[in-house]
Amino acid sequence: MSIQKVQYEEALAEYSNSLDAIALLRQYRPYLEMIPSMRRPDESVIAIPLPIVRLRGTSSAGSTSMIAAASESLCLPCDVSILMCDPEWKIKTGVEIFIFIHRPQEDFSDLLSRWRQTQVYLSRGYEWDMPLRHRHIMSEGSDSTYPLFVIFEGTPERVKRGLKGAYLPFVTRRSPESSVEESSALSEAELLWTDDREDTLS
Repeated sequence: MSIQKVQYEEALAEYSNSLDAIALLRQYRPYLEMIPSMRRPDESVIAIPLPIVRLRGTSSAGSTSMIAAASESLCLPCDVSILMCDPEWKIKTGVEIFIFIHRPQEDFSDLLSRWRQTQVYLSRGYEWDMPLRHRHIMSEGSDSTYPLFVIFEGTPERVKRGLKGAYLPFVTRRSPESSVEESSALSEAELLWTDDREDTLS
């Protein structure tokens, strides 16, 4: 079974919302634990679909499609970027997570290339083109960049094997019914973990 464009579009639309992006991170606990405050999630996570950055230097990887002039703005080949923000100080932290949703007709090499291209682009130093409501937050780039791949039940097995072989984290997108359930309030166990974590940090 192949991936349909509507599946990709639905996933992109969903993860463009910060709370739904957090629901996605709940499927990969190491990234969930990077969120500054689960008590104020909407102020702690900024989700940017099809993000744009301003590069400071010239980057080249042997392909004309991967050359960026100094200070040029470009759209990253990821689908959503998730930036962490300190809700108290209203400043961006150093953690940046890049979401790559498996696209229709995309094979493993295509999917992996999008992450590699993102790494190359960001290696030269960059600033974020922040959404209007977050323009007051410093947009300096970070060295702490993490990928997360989203695949579907219809994703070819070789893509899954490739991601496992490259030790790249991925989650399988569930049915719409399951997605609604995952977007509900945090479970009691997670709330206890959140309270303990923030009490320790305070």
